[in-house]
Amino acid sequence: MQLIDTHAHSYSEQFDIDLNEMIIRAKQAGLASILLPAVDAESHERMLQVEANNPGYCFAMMGVHPCSIRENYKEELKIAEDFLAKRKFIGVGEIGLDFYWDISFKEQQFAAFRTQIEWALHYDLPIAIHSRNANEECIKLVKEMQNGKLQGVFHCFSGDAKQAQEIVDLGFYLGIGGVLTFKKSGLDEAIKNIHLNHILLETDAPYLAPVPFRGKRNESSYLTYIAQKLADVHEMSKEEIGEITTANAKKLFRL
Repeated sequence: MQLIDTHAHSYSEQFDIDLNEMIIRAKQAGLASILLPAVDAESHERMLQVEANNPGYCFAMMGVHPCSIRENYKEELKIAEDFLAKRKFIGVGEIGLDFYWDISFKEQQFAAFRTQIEWALHYDLPIAIHSRNANEECIKLVKEMQNGKLQGVFHCFSGDAKQAQEIVDLGFYLGIGGVLTFKKSGLDEAIKNIHLNHILLETDAPYLAPVPFRGKRNESSYLTYIAQKLADVHEMSKEEIGEITTANAKKLFRL
């Protein structure tokens, strides 16, 4: 069975003590690739180093996370834009809106999100969307900017069935992670009628570890638990889940 972790912060300081071992465990678990979404200028170099140390296995995106949008957001955007102009990335991300932690920079988040979508259209790259307490707002902005060429994934999708269908209708994928394994999340019901051709698997490591590791540090090898839960929801084999979601990831990110 082959899987692709489409969203993992493998360059997080939480992996400093065992990054190489974590990569080995991911390979042993059947992961063909790990995709690395960017956060902000503080971690870009760390991310790119992980990619450089694992050529053909780890692939970096570029963008500015909504929680990193502050007074200096234009400077952050300029740094990310310069990287995009210099070299190839597999996507623009992690970008979007987060109204959970702080809404002090709400307008700046909207502006940054719109700008980064424009980058994606310019460079013909997919986007990885972070949406927390902002599903409706993110869907609305994507609808406004969807010109038939915009592609991407709503990372760590945790919305309802209606939102799931709206996202799929926009030509986007749903990124499904550890939340699917949480007993009372309701995510299984939200996506049970969504065709697997619209689903990607992810861990969001080191965050949101699936059951039975909930509350602990997450890592890419745990993707197998998410694949198994998705297999249970769709009454399919884990191998079939791996085959379909891996093909989806390869298609979207042109791997």
